[in-house]
Amino acid sequence: MNDEMRWQAVAARDATMDGQFFYAVRSTGIYCRPSCPSRRPRREQVQFFGQAGEAEQAGFRACRRCRPRDAGPPPAQRALAERACQLIDAQPDAAPTLRELGQQIGVSPFHLQRVFKQVLGISPRQYAEARRVERLRARLKESNTVTDALYEAGYGSSSQLYAQAPARLGMTPASYGRGGAGAQVRYTIASTPLGQLLVAATTRGVCFVSLADDAPALEAALARELPAAALVRDDGALGAWVQAIVRHLSGAQATIELPLDVRATAFQQRVWQALLAIPYGATRTYGEVAAALGQPTAARAVARACATNPVALVVPCHRVVGEGGELRGYRWGVERKRQLLEHEAAAPVESHA
Repeated sequence: MNDEMRWQAVAARDATMDGQFFYAVRSTGIYCRPSCPSRRPRREQVQFFGQAGEAEQAGFRACRRCRPRDAGPPPAQRALAERACQLIDAQPDAAPTLRELGQQIGVSPFHLQRVFKQVLGISPRQYAEARRVERLRARLKESNTVTDALYEAGYGSSSQLYAQAPARLGMTPASYGRGGAGAQVRYTIASTPLGQLLVAATTRGVCFVSLADDAPALEAALARELPAAALVRDDGALGAWVQAIVRHLSGAQATIELPLDVRATAFQQRVWQALLAIPYGATRTYGEVAAALGQPTAARAVARACATNPVALVVPCHRVVGEGGELRGYRWGVERKRQLLEHEAAAPVESHA
């Protein structure tokens, strides 16, 4: 579908296109779904996006009338993506190629790739790899040797696994299986309006963020998270990252762009990507996040993904609330969640851009 076809859909307020793309109006700074009942803008003012998050990253705000963030993928697209997931899960030893998946489902590889990424937020190849890493994590905890674990998880050779381990696990497979043994994790602690803040990182990026009333409680939480890792306090090396988070908490910096080294399931990754798309100062319900992922019945799973987020603040799970704005469980207490939301809501308008 080219931009002219998208414009025709917008002009016709074609509801069948909802969720397939979004249009933004430069003169108003607002983006909508194709079926939005608002007055049509001039064509030269319109810009198209494949996903709501892309429009928000470009500085556009969601329309309050058509609520474009609620426009999940059409049922046919969700069914196609689910079928592809089933085929990938059924072949753990050798994930099918994009062409093979397309042939089995009866669609072109290009169409499958586009729809799959639109529904799940990742490509079929990324999904297959995430599922394989999930199996590896489980096998490393259960198997006697790394060799047994890697073959049971579907890796063809140890060289393939160890080449990918830093990116997938943040440490070697043997180290991960022993609770981080042999991995060095640097951390630092700083004061914020919400209490003491700890930021920890591997060589690849931030792996743990926590708030508490005092430093000993933070260090204990980090030790529980990585019980066998070598924990080294390094205030100098991580100072810039901590300051970025502190500026964010104070309202001086609307977004945080830090390298992350976080191990997560495919679903957790999708949820956290959705959280990053929520604008500063705004909130979404667990149900709205689930609907945006194309899984409207997965509100409880979204809540679990928020609860297990090891880099909260950087990935803003505090912006997800219950129906009617109810503040539910937060790993650092509902009162801190309330303070975070109130502070963001009261921040200058320019910091919300």
